[in-house]
Amino acid sequence: MELSKSDKKAVREIIEKGLQQEFAKGLFEADTILDDWKNKRTNNQDTYHKLYKKIIDFDKHIAQRYDRMSGSTYLFIIAGQLVDEFITENDLNGLSGEVKATVKMIAGF
Repeated sequence: MELSKSDKKAVREIIEKGLQQEFAKGLFEADTILDDWKNKRTNNQDTYHKLYKKIIDFDKHIAQRYDRMSGSTYLFIIAGQLVDEFITENDLNGLSGEVKATVKMIAGF
């Protein structure tokens, strides 16, 4: 599907919003690991390994979803963000009807 200029602009804004939500989630999860360490619930070594694994796994996820992003992957990225609840259906309101319907179909909504 070829996106109009206005749809491309809206899609990039939606993707950025979802990406920021994903970063926030990743940071919150890392902070939870560090809070356990600060409150003496885990030892230094366990905490380091948990934090390292969390960061590596998160980085792989972010790279898989967003690296080499292009117009041909925009709708799949938004559908993934929608499924993972980083954006809502209301965030799609700036899109044309056909694009919105396509994203919902890809996401299984």
